[in-house]
Amino acid sequence: MSMISNKVADIPPYVFAKINQKKDELKRSGIDIIDLGMGDPDLPTPKPITDKLIDELNNPDNFKYSSFSGCTEFKEAVASFYKKQYNVELNSETEVLALIGSKEGIAHLPFAIIDENDYVLTPDPCYGVYRMATYIAGGKNYDMPLTKEHHYQPDLSVIPEEIKQKAKLMYLNYPGNPTAATVDLSFFNRVLDFAKDNNITIAHDSAYNMITFDESAPSILQADKAKDIAVEFGSLSKSYNMTGWRIGYVVGNPEIIRSLSVVKSNMDTSQFLPIQKAAAFALTEDQKYVHDNVEVYRKRRKVMVEGLNAIGMNVDSPKGSFYIWAPVPEGYTSEGFVEVMLENAGVVVTPGSAFGSTGEGYFRISLTVPTDRLQMAVKRIKDYLQKVTAREG
Repeated sequence: MSMISNKVADIPPYVFAKINQKKDELKRSGIDIIDLGMGDPDLPTPKPITDKLIDELNNPDNFKYSSFSGCTEFKEAVASFYKKQYNVELNSETEVLALIGSKEGIAHLPFAIIDENDYVLTPDPCYGVYRMATYIAGGKNYDMPLTKEHHYQPDLSVIPEEIKQKAKLMYLNYPGNPTAATVDLSFFNRVLDFAKDNNITIAHDSAYNMITFDESAPSILQADKAKDIAVEFGSLSKSYNMTGWRIGYVVGNPEIIRSLSVVKSNMDTSQFLPIQKAAAFALTEDQKYVHDNVEVYRKRRKVMVEGLNAIGMNVDSPKGSFYIWAPVPEGYTSEGFVEVMLENAGVVVTPGSAFGSTGEGYFRISLTVPTDRLQMAVKRIKDYLQKVTAREG
């Protein structure tokens, strides 16, 4: 008799775990690997933020339990950030909840919203946690394809009536992972109309909200009466280079916030207080560090997009996030291309199929290595493809 649940046994291995295993094997054999796979910034957390953390560590009162919903200082900082960035008013006590990274909150949300066999409308391709959280919570995913032809926005008109009746939750994510797509406020207004007509809660994952190259990304809470039915997840991981700190938040509809806080209070005791207070400092201080990060990614984006297009890969320049969503060369599957790049070029990228069936035919590049390494990656990809062409010729 198995000692683990059937539900857990049926979960496939996390795609990055499989890639990392092969990557580590090649590293041990002496191969130089350029890792463009994981979305983990290589830039350091700004020093004023780490200095604030050190200051808070010197206060013994900060070693106590946090309030379950997060400390007042952090929640007020989130509300202040939303007022300044989006002109959105938030009640810091009822409309803000601290998270141990936004991934944690996103994963717990279905337990607060859905019942067994309820449907969740999930973008495809998407961050895999949406699907896995729904599955573990006993729900069913209905994939909403995101295609280039539709600007990587779901076509709500094709969702069957029976699915709309059974759906309780919809995940959205802009700027998008993995597609790097952005949307304007009119998109959010259309989605909110759909959701209100069908009594569906919207959860917008806004982890890359500050990393945009042309226009600022809107918050869904800027849309008309969004707080009636929507929540938005935010993170300090990407904008402030704080992935390992595990600090984020969810804001919006107070009933949903309260329900999620019930789940969380039975699962965790919020984040370490010095981390919350350093994060509050990051959100309320001058955002120069975020703008500096964006300029670094802008330069890297230019190098990678121009380099790949020069070798005929037909890549669109991303408008947000630090990813490039690129079509695989003709004759390859997503996984097949990723495998040959790793084994023959020493370059790690992520297969589009790992994010859903609509991602087949694409691969994702993360711009989280220095420019010279990106240039080297392009050269290696070019050299390999030329060798293949020469052999076939």
